[in-house]
Amino acid sequence: MNICDRLRQGLVTASAEETRRLASDLAAILPPDTVLALHGDMGVGKTTFVQGLAQGLGVKEQVTSPTFAIYSVYSGTRAKLVHLDAYRLENERQLEELLLEEFLTSPWVLAVEWPEKTGAWLPPRAWNLTLAIVDGDKHAIRLL
Repeated sequence: MNICDRLRQGLVTASAEETRRLASDLAAILPPDTVLALHGDMGVGKTTFVQGLAQGLGVKEQVTSPTFAIYSVYSGTRAKLVHLDAYRLENERQLEELLLEEFLTSPWVLAVEWPEKTGAWLPPRAWNLTLAIVDGDKHAIRLL
């Protein structure tokens, strides 16, 4: 069973490192120019998941939450990673003002935390993943 099939069934990780490893495995099979919409409450591991994506894309820099900067751009050996944290955005117009499209030169992966704040800005072909805390300290991840 491939990583996408496993994620569609839903996976539970027991540690941050396991979450990163899972995301790294996903990054290895992502087609170029993919948008990942990461749904979930605060503290469920969205940034940890993006750190794993970065590893899988060959990013050498440390990935942190861009909550105050809104987004960060990382160059990887396989693709560019654009990490958007939409938590502080109030409307779609603010997204347009960020000029993110300028950074989306193929091949890229755009990982969006708080995608519900982006309105209709995300393309319909975005991959939607939900993250949640289960059993107190484990993380459930599912590809919708």
